Amino acid sequence: MSLDGSEANVIEAPKRNSDPNLGTVLWPLQTHRDQRGYFMESWHQEKLRGSGIPLEFVQDNVSESRRGVLRGLHFQWPNPQGKLVQVLRGQIFDVAIDLRVDSPTFKRWYSVHLDADDPHCFYIPEGFAHGFCALSDVALVMYKCTRVYDGSADRCVAWNDSQLAIAWPLATPILSAKDAAAPTLEQFSTNELPYGLAVSSHVQRGGA
Repeated sequence: MSLDGSEANVIEAPKRNSDPNLGTVLWPLQTHRDQRGYFMESWHQEKLRGSGIPLEFVQDNVSESRRGVLRGLHFQWPNPQGKLVQVLRGQIFDVAIDLRVDSPTFKRWYSVHLDADDPHCFYIPEGFAHGFCALSDVALVMYKCTRVYDGSADRCVAWNDSQLAIAWPLATPILSAKDAAAPTLEQFSTNELPYGLAVSSHVQRGGA
């Protein structure tokens, strides 16, 4: 999904994907610029009330990636993490994959193009895997989490799993050793995947 800068300046309510029941939320951030630089409010609990985005986050993370780096597909189970993702510098192709085995949209994915020059936050619900690749020379990404990191529950699915068929904008990404060795979704047993988190929904495969 791509949004131009003018749209971000006029939207004052959360912009969801085409199916609000899926749970992903794209939220535009207003930026105030002058000769000094800019000011941006990146989180406002009251403005987000009723948006579908949780109001309590317990951990903030920041990652820096160079062009061609792909991180993912990561999820945590048990103790699933919802993530509110924002790009502070550069651009990324960001993907959320529904791994909730009891969800009508199990194995479906949704993508957004996040750009620091057109600031948005992208909320990825608990029970989803998350991955992104850097499209700029440097991509600085910050994300808030609904639960703290739990190393014993940390999981990873292969970025190029043919069952998911994610339309990544690159064919040979730079990967960590962990991500390069990640199993396919088919190699996980049902009890190793999130459940009990789903809502009724229907969405077409792929991003807009």
